[in-house]
Amino acid sequence: MKKSILSPALFLLTALVVVLSVWGPETLASYTDRGILNQIHTREEETGGEGYRYQLSSNEKLYILSQCLNAQSQPETEQSARIRQLDTAYQDLAGTYAFVVNHNGPSGKEITNDEIYETANEGIAVLKENGILPDDIKEVKASAYAATLYSAIDVPEPRNNVAVWKLSLTGSIQNANKENRLIDAYIDADDGKIYEFYVRSQLKWEDIDTDALIESWSSYMGLTLPEEYETDNPLLETTPYYKKYAFSGNGDERTIVTVGFYEGINELFLKISR
Repeated sequence: MKKSILSPALFLLTALVVVLSVWGPETLASYTDRGILNQIHTREEETGGEGYRYQLSSNEKLYILSQCLNAQSQPETEQSARIRQLDTAYQDLAGTYAFVVNHNGPSGKEITNDEIYETANEGIAVLKENGILPDDIKEVKASAYAATLYSAIDVPEPRNNVAVWKLSLTGSIQNANKENRLIDAYIDADDGKIYEFYVRSQLKWEDIDTDALIESWSSYMGLTLPEEYETDNPLLETTPYYKKYAFSGNGDERTIVTVGFYEGINELFLKISR
């Protein structure tokens, strides 16, 4: 009698286990899918790489950009490109720093293609007011200049990068009068500060107080004051008219900034690349 009662119960339990093993996983998966598919789910996470930049100090940004420019061969002004001598002592930096065209364009927080010319003119006006540029330098116009957005990247730490616009007088007017013009400049894509420039003017080398110029530029850039930098390498410059300064950079490293002048074409330059 007891055996006949247990048998139906055992049979029902076995049947239930079989049904669950066959249909259970599929039914559970379908239920889970209904909660996931055809719906948008968001999750906040920190992204690494070139698109994200730490908040770098002005000295750190200057150092990264300087090293990136030193690590590649970037087009220069016609004068410096014609007479420059390559210094091979700095070629080993190529694997550590990279200076690349930013094909993605401004991220939304950076100066745009349409804004860069107005930003450049605002920067030129400030440099004039501070005695860094001569008063006779003309404003830039989109029709006469080419603007390219670059990323200067510390390769081992790619989140340490600086976005800059390179503004250059275009070849379409290469036979035009270049007096009192900006020839080349690197401009910070975040705040519009002018890192490096080449300009033609009426000035002579003896008219330029390099110490006053670099002190004013340091204040404008928000940099710590530099020290004079003496070098025994005669190939670093292709003109005898220059003076170098050393800014604190990354740790014990320094950034060398040069104020110089090309006689004959009356071109004043301030550059952060060697």
